[in-house]
Order: sequence, then structure tokens, then C-alpha cells
Amino acid sequence: MNDRTLWTGLGALATVAVIGGAAGVVATRHAHAQAAPHAVVATAVVAPDFSAIVERNGAAVVNITVSGVREPSADDDSAGGMPVDPNDPFFQFFRRLLPPGAAAPTPAPQRVRGVGSGFIVSPDGTIITNAHVVDGADEVSVKLTDHREFKAKVLGSDKKADVAVLKIDARDLPVVPVGKARDLKVGQWVLAIGSPFGFENTVTAGVVSAKHRSLPDESYVPFIQTDVAVNPGNSGGPLFDVRGDVVGINSQIYSGTGGYQGLSFAIPIELAMKVKDQIVAHGHASHARLGVTVQPVSQALAQAFGLSRPEGALVASVEPDSAAAKVGLKAGDIILATNGTPIAESGDLGARVGGSAPGTRMGLDVWRDGQHRRLVATLSDSEAGTSTAANGHSADGKLGLALRALRPDERREAGVASGGLLVEAVDGAAAQAGVQPGDVLLSIDGRVLERVDQLRDAMKRHHGPVALLIQRNGGRVFVPVPLG
Repeated sequence: MNDRTLWTGLGALATVAVIGGAAGVVATRHAHAQAAPHAVVATAVVAPDFSAIVERNGAAVVNITVSGVREPSADDDSAGGMPVDPNDPFFQFFRRLLPPGAAAPTPAPQRVRGVGSGFIVSPDGTIITNAHVVDGADEVSVKLTDHREFKAKVLGSDKKADVAVLKIDARDLPVVPVGKARDLKVGQWVLAIGSPFGFENTVTAGVVSAKHRSLPDESYVPFIQTDVAVNPGNSGGPLFDVRGDVVGINSQIYSGTGGYQGLSFAIPIELAMKVKDQIVAHGHASHARLGVTVQPVSQALAQAFGLSRPEGALVASVEPDSAAAKVGLKAGDIILATNGTPIAESGDLGARVGGSAPGTRMGLDVWRDGQHRRLVATLSDSEAGTSTAANGHSADGKLGLALRALRPDERREAGVASGGLLVEAVDGAAAQAGVQPGDVLLSIDGRVLERVDQLRDAMKRHHGPVALLIQRNGGRVFVPVPLG
């Protein structure tokens, strides 16, 4: 059971005087030159009324309670299994009660409980929720709005999409109508129903803040961002549009406190239903994999690679023997489109690949060495993934880097097949861009570096920003460095 709770929050709008729960009147001064002094004009402000949606669909939203066993953590062990926290003033007192040399008792596993939300998608009791709601649970209970409770079976769970499917033994249940997230527009009203903090069938509302958001996690989901108030227990609940159709699953929030702060994210319903259908049919969901790590293309990187504007997904690394490697993709390529559809944000690539089935042939429009190329990759299953550098030291004045070639043992340790220059000292432009001593410089503007003189030669031709591919702690990222 994952205690990461995600929510979707509909932010409160500016309050007006409300009449009849739907319309308000605001007195505003008329600015027309011919208006009498201090004249006021009554302007009607109509707020949406979601009561019909709640009345029609609220019964299809369920409360989920899960329980499981949490094994003792390292923090538990530090307390020696004693009944106080190690930071408690009485900790040493209890510790002295142990016989000399005796080991403290091993803490026993603890039973933990959690809550979440879900919604019914078929009358025979098929329910969708978040994968993290039921992760690690050995008991799952579902409570309906008519107070009936059922033990639920987890048919399957897909952590990559954060979608799980449950089944309860019931018939003739109310179901939610399924809509289309792709038809949502930024600024439109949306509504969440769920069980924040266990308060069942709680309703919150707000607007769509953005679409196709990628988050810094392992998922490939193009999230719907809203300002709907979401809190612990809302996870897995439905997000409705103004027609009363489900357009998403409330999944995550961004918060510095653990509570709602105006940023919440929902999984598009089209993706969730595709995962649900696979789980019902096969017990699991399959996702395609290209085998690349990508990053956004900033203005500086676009200039460094000769693009007219920042767009696409910049390939930072390619996995050996992956679909990307087999088709010839390499670090420094910028993928501009898939199957003819442009990539506006780097996260679009992950969403399109992850939403495809293994074996799908995907056309890739690639920018490399100032030219457009067309590649076709056959996507793999996500569950399936030379020359010697000269020794010597060198410093580059423009960049502010002191470099030397990697030794063979260092190259093996870093996992670099060939080439690579070790950053021994850094100053000036490179330091300001974030390059650090100990980083490994792999390429400049997509051209692999095997010797320090290759960097010097490349810098002679450069007057604008350059893109350095840096490896640090096993990760790779392009760093734009402005010059001059």
C-alpha cells in the first residue's frame, strides 16, 4: 500500500453575492460619460450549478478502504523496538531498562490502513481507482453511497499509468458516463467527487489549468492539470466535465505541505479505459517502449542545435539494444514529430510511446546535424531494454573547463562505451550553466568527444550557445552554455 496520496483540487473562484445558489448581482459603477454621477448598473454573474451532476452520478462514486502490513523500517530499528521515539527524552531511560549487552527486541510488523476513492464503470461491479491506492494492500473494501460494503478483488494494477481495476460481487449498480478528455479546453469547469480524509462523496470544483502536463516521475501520463481541491482520500476518484461525463481520474497534487495548494493532476479517461480493458482481458497492461531519455528543448538548446524555435524532445541517452538504438537514434537527436504529429513538449513523446502497444511502428521526424531525417521504429515491450581516447589534460578558455580523457577503468565504471572527458575543474560560462568537477563530458552539440582536442576544434567554430552532454551520477542531460 503506497501512502502517497494524490488529489485533484478545484480552486475557489472569486465570491459574488449569490441569489438562489446560482446567480449573483454585483454593483459596478458605469463609466460612460453621459451617466449620472454615482450611477450603478446591475450585472448578473452566473455561477455553474453542479447539483444535477452530483445527484445523477454521485452514487457511482465509491469509498475505498485498504489495509496491509508494513514491515519495520530502518527508523523503527533505530528505536530498538522500544515504545518511544529515539528523539524522545525518555528514550535513554527505556534503553537502560535492557540487560547489559542485550539487543533490543526487533519491532513487529505493523498493520496499516488507507483510504481512497473510485468509480463504477460497469453494472456488475467493475471499479477503477489509482494503482497507488491499492499498492501493497492485502484487503480492499468498497463502500457504496447506500452504505453497503463489499470485499473487493484487485483484477490488476498498472503502476506506470497509476490505474487499478477492482471487482465487487454486486449487480445492477449505477455507473458513470465516460467522456473524452481530449475535448477539454483550458479554462473549462470540472468537478471532482471523492472521499478526502474519509469524508465520503465530497464535491469540489474548479477549472482546467492545463493539459498534457508531464511530471517528474516514472509515468508517461499526459496529465490534466486543474485547480480542483484534492486531498488525501480523493485519489482514484472521478473528474467530471460540465456535461457530467468522467474525463479523468484524480491522481496527484503538487504540494509543499502535503495538503492541497492549488495544483492537482488527473489521468485522462481515454488512457485509463485503455488500461482497464487490458487488465480485464489479460490481468495486466502492456506498454510500448522506445528506449530513450529525453529532455525539453530550451531556447538556448534550440540555438545550439540550429533549430529556428524551441520544440520537440531532445534525446539525452539511448539504451543499448532498444528500439531507438536499432533504428539509429543517438544522443543529440531532436525528435520533432511522431507519425506526422508535432511534439510541442518533450513529455508528448513519452505519452505517445507509452500509450501505444508493443510492436507498433512509429514514424519519427528527427533533427540531426542541421537536417531533417525520417526514421521508423518498431516499439518494444516496456517489460522486455571502440576507439581509445588519448590521455592528457586540457583547458578550454571559452567554456572554462579543465578536462582530461577518461582512463579505461573510469570509462568502465561510468558505463561509457567510448570516449568521454572528465571535468577536473570548471569556471566561467560552464560553471554558471551548472557543470561541476567530476562530471563526464560526452559530446558537444551531439558530436561525441573522444579527445580533448576535438572539443578545442569544435569551439573554434562556435560563437553562439553550445549544448554539452553531461553525465553525472549515472544520469545524462544536455546543458546549454551561452558564449560571449
